[in-house]
Amino acid sequence: MSSRRFVFLDPDGISGGGWLHVVVEAETGVFYQQQYGGTACRQGQVEGFLVPLFGPDELDALRGLFEKDFRGAGTWNYAWPDDERDRLREIIGAIRYWACDGTTEELRGLRLDESRVREVDEAWVPVITPDGPGVLVWFNSD
Repeated sequence: MSSRRFVFLDPDGISGGGWLHVVVEAETGVFYQQQYGGTACRQGQVEGFLVPLFGPDELDALRGLFEKDFRGAGTWNYAWPDDERDRLREIIGAIRYWACDGTTEELRGLRLDESRVREVDEAWVPVITPDGPGVLVWFNSD
């Protein structure tokens, strides 16, 4: 029996679209799969652990950026102009993540992973969390 597990996030699209998570990359044997990229319908997979996040305003801002400004067509391998990258960086930085070392908890922001910015797409944004690199995911608009 394989110790690897695969979890497809919202496979039938009935979640209602109000969710925002980050998959922190780690060797867990659990692989989260996500359709992303708007109407480009790309398929992504990342191994790690899932952390639900609360950020309704930031989720609205992300959806506005990708669904309205980019028309839901995806941005994979996009050359982000400084003003758009700054806007994305600001939205990501406003999303809060509870970091806990087992004894204390601290609310901290996420950071856009600038080294992987060419991978950024609707519902798939590489980030740096207090627990290491991850991928920010939410309901894909297609």
